[in-house]
Amino acid sequence: MIGNRKLHVMAGLIGADQSRERHREVYLRNLAHAANAAQAEGITIVIEPINTRDMPGFFLNRQDEAQALCAEVGAPNLKVQFDCYHCQIVEGDLAMKLRRDHAGIGHIQIAGVPERHEPDTGEINYPYLFEVIDSLGYDGYIGCEYRPRAATSAGLGWAKPYLNAT
Repeated sequence: MIGNRKLHVMAGLIGADQSRERHREVYLRNLAHAANAAQAEGITIVIEPINTRDMPGFFLNRQDEAQALCAEVGAPNLKVQFDCYHCQIVEGDLAMKLRRDHAGIGHIQIAGVPERHEPDTGEINYPYLFEVIDSLGYDGYIGCEYRPRAATSAGLGWAKPYLNAT
């Protein structure tokens, strides 16, 4: 065991010729099984809506769909991974979605939109979103999942103002 308390269970790809309802049924059963098995270990299962531009055919694309799946399974340790990058591409209105869904969010990730570079570039105002996230009482980690424009160390320069924040 590496000490991680969250496990991402992906929804997978669905072909144009495959039954969406059948895929959904199997996914729900798998989520219920995974959540049940993980609960005994104190692990939270997270599911992530992913945009179809980066991953065509991905089954789960919207925050409201993910929240509905979690509600249907009904496991207390099944939450949504709120990836700001994917949500902005598919839905936008990030602050309102964070406010609407905060109780069901198990993890947050960030990246710049539209190129998935550092979060200090692009169309998302992360300083504002960080204030929203703090005001909601989110106390988990915020993951950085992006493609640095340059070397890793240079790519982390955007985070300096946040490293000593209280």
